[in-house]
Amino acid sequence: MIVALLLCAGLFAVGGLAYALWTRGDQTVEDYVAARGRFGTGATTATLFASAMGSWILFGPPEAATWGGLPAVAGYTLGAALPSLLYIPLGRRLRRLMPDGHALTEFVRHRYGRAMHVYVLTIMIFYLFTALCAQVTGMAFLMRLVADVPMALTAGAVLVATVAYTALGGLRTSVVTDGVQSLLLLPLLAAGALLAVLSLGNVEALATGVADRAPALLRWTHGPGVQGGLALFIGIGAASLFNQGTWQRVYAAKNTAALRTGFVTVSAAMAVTVAGTGLLGLAAVGAGAASPPSTALFTFLLDRVPTGVGLGLVLLGLTLVMSSADTVLNALASLVAVDLRELRPSLPSSTLLRVARWTTAALAVPVFAIASQGLSVLYLFLVADLVCAAAVVPVFGGLLSDRLTNPAALCGLTAGLVAGIWLFPAPDAATPALLPAFAAALLVPAIVAVPITLLGANADFDPKTLRTTVTTLDD
Repeated sequence: MIVALLLCAGLFAVGGLAYALWTRGDQTVEDYVAARGRFGTGATTATLFASAMGSWILFGPPEAATWGGLPAVAGYTLGAALPSLLYIPLGRRLRRLMPDGHALTEFVRHRYGRAMHVYVLTIMIFYLFTALCAQVTGMAFLMRLVADVPMALTAGAVLVATVAYTALGGLRTSVVTDGVQSLLLLPLLAAGALLAVLSLGNVEALATGVADRAPALLRWTHGPGVQGGLALFIGIGAASLFNQGTWQRVYAAKNTAALRTGFVTVSAAMAVTVAGTGLLGLAAVGAGAASPPSTALFTFLLDRVPTGVGLGLVLLGLTLVMSSADTVLNALASLVAVDLRELRPSLPSSTLLRVARWTTAALAVPVFAIASQGLSVLYLFLVADLVCAAAVVPVFGGLLSDRLTNPAALCGLTAGLVAGIWLFPAPDAATPALLPAFAAALLVPAIVAVPITLLGANADFDPKTLRTTVTTLDD
């Protein structure tokens, strides 16, 4: 199994490196972080699909089903699928306001000033880094579970292979490799779905098993499930809107038609995939194979499929992780490049390109340290979800409306953070306990910001200025 891991990771790296070297001659820093308008409907759909998927789909939804049942699966599904639909109007407006933009943080800086910009930049970096650690740790955990492979070996192989082509090729290479990886993901997910259906055996017996062992999981009125599902919906949905990798692809799409088709397709694919793996978690409960909950899917399937299927799981997990890891690595590098240009306007674009490449490579070091030890970043993930939820109304309210003022946005954001942190539970709390904190973080900013905006002066902001103040990174 170790040979299979290294071989698969090596093939991905060689393919990505070959394309990166082939296109390196005409590469600019704009290509590296934006690849503006380069990709049509097919490529846009493929890269959005591949970058949205990750090892989390194999762990999160099944685990949620083991304690929250049908309501938790529904909340997880909506939280994963809805943001893709929201990106259509939000992305279209951002492209229209900032045709030469690169990141959501640029808009925030020009719309609200430095304080809000620093906050949004911090939460985006925090969220992306935590997500990257979770993805690589998930893959390392999968390899240890399936074949007892040391976690450090898996983490190292994944990161070296991903950094090899991402650091050199940037966003353009990431999008192209996403296309190849999506061609692998589709049959692998289809085969996995078929295998899961065949392994279910007597579905009626499994349903009876759930009804006997945990009947509350089958009720839509199950209290912890409803609360947990709503918490997952808010947390996952809010954090997804601050994914710089997705905003890069908003600009990389050739036109709004490609953007719309890509996000609609991905939303449907996410809904089907998350709901499917979540229901398999329920099946694991019915079969008495849901302990520990974090590996319910694998405990359930590995006991019912041929031994050789483990190789397919390795390929699926590796494809899921690398397709999302290269997205996150390049997203973080792009944020560094964009802000460095703001701090040092005279810096040559060639220097920006080198900084972006070295940033990509340097990020792998702390991620490896965390993933190789199997350290849990779940609580950090929840904190990231909370701070993202507090920023939703101020940031996107300002994108959709010119009336929202800077004082209103800052006051709303601060109030949402204070309320959310005050209600945030201890690390050992169950997911349903997160609902009051997430709901407060999302709703309080609106309650505070709207009256301040209505009672105060109009915002001193002309969106037309963004066309001239936000420019490309090339010399």
